Order: sequence, then C-alpha cells, then structure tokens
Amino acid sequence: MSHIIEVKNLVKNYKDHKAVKNVSFNVNKGEVFGFLGPNGAGKSTTINILCTIISLSKGEVYLDGKDVLTEQDEVRKKIGIIFQERTLDERLTARENLLIHARLYDVKENEIESRIDEVLEIVELSDRKNDFVSSYSGGMKRRLEIARGLMHYPKVLFLDEPTTGLDPQTRSHIWKYLLRLKKEHDMTIFLTTHYMDEAEICDNIAIIDEGEIVAKGTPIELKEKLAYNVVKFKSDNSEETIKYIRDNYPYEVFNKNDEISVKVTDLPTDFVTSFIRRYKDNIYHLEINRPTLDDVFMNITGHNIRD
Repeated sequence: MSHIIEVKNLVKNYKDHKAVKNVSFNVNKGEVFGFLGPNGAGKSTTINILCTIISLSKGEVYLDGKDVLTEQDEVRKKIGIIFQERTLDERLTARENLLIHARLYDVKENEIESRIDEVLEIVELSDRKNDFVSSYSGGMKRRLEIARGLMHYPKVLFLDEPTTGLDPQTRSHIWKYLLRLKKEHDMTIFLTTHYMDEAEICDNIAIIDEGEIVAKGTPIELKEKLAYNVVKFKSDNSEETIKYIRDNYPYEVFNKNDEISVKVTDLPTDFVTSFIRRYKDNIYHLEINRPTLDDVFMNITGHNIRD
C-alpha cells in the first residue's frame, strides 16, 4: 500500500523547548488515520508542519510525494483543512463562502458553480445555499465547513477535532458524509479527536506524548497490547471497596465518576467470584470488558484523552 504522507525523523525546536522529537510515521493512501495525544503533546505542531503552516527544524515530510518544506504551494493544493475553531464568514451565504474558497484554490471558473452544488448536496445543505451562515445551527456550520474543505477535491483532508461540541446525532451524520467521501474519492482523512468512538473508526492510529510517538497500530492491535480485562461496577461504599481490593488483590483499581474499574491480569471470573462472596450486597451494575482505546491511551500516556 502506498504512503500518501511520510514523516521521517521530524524535529521542531522552539527557543525554550523541543515540541516534536524525532517523530516518524506513515499514512496510507485512502485510510482514516488517527493522531491522538494529550494537550501539549505535539499534535498541533506536527499537523501545522504537515499543512505548511509552520516550518520544521529537522527531518523530512512528504505529502503525496511533495516536500512540505520546499514545495509548499503544491502541498497546499492537495490538502483540505477543517479546524476546531469555526472559520466561516457568517455575514455571507453558504454559496459565497464556497465561492471565495474555490477562487483561493484556483478551481476553474467554469466548474465552480457545479462544484458548489455538488458539495452542498453531499452535506445536505442544497436548500440553504443562499441563506446567510449566521442563520445556521452549529451542526449545519460544521457541515458547511466540510463542504468548503472539499471544494478543490483534496487528496488529504485534515480534521482537527471536527465534531467537538456537537450532539451525538449530528456527529453521526457528519461521519456518514466523511466516510462516504473517503470511499467515493479515495480520500485520506487525517484525524485528531477526543472521542474514542471516532478513534475506533480509524484504520491506523499514532499516539504522541511529550513530542514523541509512543504507540502505533490499528485499534485492535493497540488494545491487544494490554494483557488484562477491566471489571467495572458501582458500590454503595466506594472507599471501603477500593481499600479491600488494594489490600487483597494485586490489581490496579480506579474510581471514575463513581464507577470502580479493576484491571484484572488473570481470569476475571476468578476475581469476580471471590470478590462477590464478600460484597454481593453492596455492588451493582457489574460488567467485564476488554480494554478500550481509552484504556490504551491512559495506560500509555497517564492521561485521559480529554485532558
């Protein structure tokens, strides 16, 4: 499988610190690639280098064979960017926003109107084409930003937390559009997100922490690296229950949002059976789960994905 993004020994230095430390990874053509990390880990710096917004200090980065340092104009023609912060001009209509973007990216004049109609149909905003963006809901504005990012048919679409702050139904609709576009146009999606259900969609993931890549693989591969099950339950007396587990079992135990989680490194049924004998009248909502990407992220970085 060919690589549409190649990052080799990437370094970015600032006066007071090194933001990215010898980072290397590849992104396959046509995949959804997740780039995860806690705040301040180097995510934004790396993405800004890939998008030619800032320059690298050392290393090599290629996007569709073009050097992001020496062939910036060519790289910019191949990418679309949807930032976390909205960048639409709300004083203009949807059509006017898309028209400006098309001209900035040198879309042929005789193709602009048909392209506008096409992308608005994709995100189901055709009937609001001539309405001012100020009248749109938050979900509609995000869909319009996706349409704008597609106006020049990018090879790679960069999504920086594209659904933050949206309700679950709107998030689901947006991903329906994105995955359809990926399939129909063989487009590559480079994603940062704080939602683990979105990370599960990814074909491959890289996790960055303190400027270094600390894990790479498919979601399944990353979860399989954690050799434990997670037993979760609620208790009428959380403090006493946690103390008992820590005193009597060699397992890590956490309390998050009044739900106790125990990392069981051997057969979870053995732990559950012996534990229930003592606490059967004080625990409820018990379940046994394999590790999630949230667990992977916490185990590798020591942070919650939303930290």
